[in-house]
Amino acid sequence: MFAIHMQTKSLLGVFFAAVTVILLVLSGGGCANIVPPTGGPRDSLPPQIVRVTPADRTKHFDQEKITFYFDEYVDLNDVYQNLVISPLPKSVPQVDRKLKTVTVRLKDSLQPNTTYVLNFTNVIKDITEGNKAKDMLYVVTTGDYFDSLQLSGNVKMAKTIKADSTLTVMLHSNLEDSAVFKQRPEYIAKVDSTGDFLFRYLRPGTYRIYALKDEGGSYLYTSKTQGFAFADSPVVVSATPPPPVRLYAYAEEEQKAAGSAEEPELDKKEKRLKFQINLQGQQQDLLEPLVITFPSALKTYNPEKMLLTTDSTMTPVTGHTFTLDSTRKIITMNMQWQEGTRYNLVLPKDFATDSLDRGLLKPDTIRFTTRERKEYGQARLTFNKLDTTVHPVLLISQGGTLKNAFPLRSNILNIDLYNPGDYDLQVLFDRNNNGKWDPGDFIKHIQPEIIVPLDRKLTFKANWTLEPEINLKEPPK
Repeated sequence: MFAIHMQTKSLLGVFFAAVTVILLVLSGGGCANIVPPTGGPRDSLPPQIVRVTPADRTKHFDQEKITFYFDEYVDLNDVYQNLVISPLPKSVPQVDRKLKTVTVRLKDSLQPNTTYVLNFTNVIKDITEGNKAKDMLYVVTTGDYFDSLQLSGNVKMAKTIKADSTLTVMLHSNLEDSAVFKQRPEYIAKVDSTGDFLFRYLRPGTYRIYALKDEGGSYLYTSKTQGFAFADSPVVVSATPPPPVRLYAYAEEEQKAAGSAEEPELDKKEKRLKFQINLQGQQQDLLEPLVITFPSALKTYNPEKMLLTTDSTMTPVTGHTFTLDSTRKIITMNMQWQEGTRYNLVLPKDFATDSLDRGLLKPDTIRFTTRERKEYGQARLTFNKLDTTVHPVLLISQGGTLKNAFPLRSNILNIDLYNPGDYDLQVLFDRNNNGKWDPGDFIKHIQPEIIVPLDRKLTFKANWTLEPEINLKEPPK
């Protein structure tokens, strides 16, 4: 036994030595690298339905529970935001998932002879990679036929001509204007990233169509600050498909009451009135007013005591105005500045006090120099296809902030001074010719004014005149 054991050990030694040589040869004589298994290719396929009970396309549907069986373990993705049910139920169904199944429990009694659609697009995803099922529809009818009509369209924001995928499009069979305030719609459809929407399996009829930025699932138009759009006339859904519907959404900016902002806690140890000014390196922009900002509201304000002079003469300068804003925190001095000029703004001790009766401890002087014209760019813009009857207004913005609005009354626009930089261009079609963008008014059935971006920028350079030709676009229909 012992000899056999020793022989066996000898044979094993030879075997392991041979394996070691082979590994060294394969690794080029170095140490072998241990590489873990890759696990196979990445799963890129969304979950697939294996079966569903009751079956899809069931007629005379009368069940309260629907169970979907998938080919892999699944999860739910914002189900109550993404699941779209048409016609819209009064109560949101309960949706649960377990392993490879998803169960929907309906809480409403169903309408007779009605086609119901459950759209699970982006609702179902797999556990491993989060792949979402696209265009997953479950269609049943409580009658013996299926409604099969369609309605499509597109929604853009009137102020940007961009899509907003958070909007929901709604169909009301109640044609009264009041319905959108008081009554949930029959059908809803989500807007995609391009602004497109599609209703399927509609019953024939005449509908009012709206788009709404819904808050809380009420599908009611409750505030003018909501994103909202409406069509001027009802749309007829019939066997002859209606043309795609174009909607422009708008929202009024939320107005803040004067003085509603919470006042900062005052530093009672501070004995003097503090402020900030909008100068850049003691230089005043020729295109901007001088702005003085206070941390808290002023109690008293005496602009007649503020004195503007120049270094050259030290005599008072006229032609300027001081304005205190509604919050009583901002003083604006408007002035037709002279280039390359040194100014002094003299502030006496009692020109202003705050709520703690703090003023200046001694007179103060703000000294600054205006910039020179050669630091700015100029432009002579020529507009092709200009139609003044639609009241076009050229909007110049930078970083999303509107800088200037120029009504276009001829095909030539001269801009005398402009700060160097890159600027975006848009055209406002100013229907009421008041020089600014106006949102719509549903009560008066007034559509919002449209702003269209232009396919070019302006690049202003110091001491340089731009002379581009710009092709204007027509107002969207």
